[in-house]
Amino acid sequence: MKKEILALILGGGQGTRLFPLTHHRAKPAVPLAGKYRLIDITVSNCLHSDVTKIYVLTQFNSASLNRHISRTYRFSGFSDGFVEILAAEQTSENKNWFQGTADAVRQIMIHLQTANPEYVLILSGDHLYQMDYRDFIRHHEETGADVTVSVIPCDEARATGFGLLKTDDESRIVEFREKPPIDQLPAMQVDTTKLGLSPADAAQRPYIASMGVYLFKYEALRQLLRNEKYVDFGGEIIPAAINQYNVQAFLFDGYWEDIGTIKSFYQANLDLTSIVPKFNLFDADYPVYTRPRFLPSSKLLDCQVRDAVISEGCILNRVWIDHSIIGIRARIENYSRIEHSLIMGADYYQTLDELEMERRQGIPWMGIGENTIIRNAIVDKNVRIGSNVRILNEAGRENHDGDNYCIRDGVVVIPKGAIITDGTVI
Repeated sequence: MKKEILALILGGGQGTRLFPLTHHRAKPAVPLAGKYRLIDITVSNCLHSDVTKIYVLTQFNSASLNRHISRTYRFSGFSDGFVEILAAEQTSENKNWFQGTADAVRQIMIHLQTANPEYVLILSGDHLYQMDYRDFIRHHEETGADVTVSVIPCDEARATGFGLLKTDDESRIVEFREKPPIDQLPAMQVDTTKLGLSPADAAQRPYIASMGVYLFKYEALRQLLRNEKYVDFGGEIIPAAINQYNVQAFLFDGYWEDIGTIKSFYQANLDLTSIVPKFNLFDADYPVYTRPRFLPSSKLLDCQVRDAVISEGCILNRVWIDHSIIGIRARIENYSRIEHSLIMGADYYQTLDELEMERRQGIPWMGIGENTIIRNAIVDKNVRIGSNVRILNEAGRENHDGDNYCIRDGVVVIPKGAIITDGTVI
């Protein structure tokens, strides 16, 4: 008999580390790779793993995410699968919003009771990876685990940003510290050659880090969440579970990236333009699902393009593009240059009448005008950038807030719907 599995995808908080991309949308709804949304990665992993009952937990700016999910993931009437939003809600018993990852799951447990699943798979909505959760579930069953945590080897430079753990010889977790300060790192070092790493690789990655991917027996999860003082999985639930249950580690040996910051998001996107990207979008046996838009093929007129990803529905006229991603419906006019940048495109096309009216009014069209240079930038959707604009961060600022733009970790970010007038220099 097939065991019932429910997946809970945590939408995260306000997404301040991804601001301004999260100013008008939930973190899982942030566009990715020109045509996808962050949520598509985790949902696709679930569907390829035969996990078809999926709840997405959100609290902030969930309208666009709800719209994307309702238009994308429609199951057959002969299937009991679903992808549904569970937004934070006040009830007669609870007047509070989600206080953390564990508290979010605690508050929606009432929706899981009727399903009474065997297992609950808890995932994050802002990670980039391809994983067959069936292997994860199989390890959980073979070890008789109550809780299983998916882990990766980690180097010292990133170790303080993750939950670190130690295991015994049977992969049982015996110690867990959530984001330990740098002075505690030596105590969390382990011999990762036991995980199959070469001695040279193990010397570079001497830590075992949690991916924030958990599998719980439903009853164990229910019991752990009874203690309302526990509001976070990494900081409280997992350490408490180690003392009460069989908590196992499952080693994931593929590419995994937390893209919850502007810098990591920018780097992960531009890596997709590499000859052999770390994340493979071209695997015919493992497609990433997203909303079908039925857009026309992109039109390029006398362009020079190098190391780039061009999404469908674009109109590019005599432009030079290098090491960049161009999103859906992007329009870029004559003699502009796009270098090392992510252009997210647009949600709709402007009509010829609209273009003519805006030309008379001196308003930049949606897209990028003529003779404009954009370098090391993220341009969100529906942005209007005029002609002779220079977005280069020539001052070399690391972090700065300006009119209609901000700079984070040296990357210039133009927020959704911004207007950058002719001749502007950033």
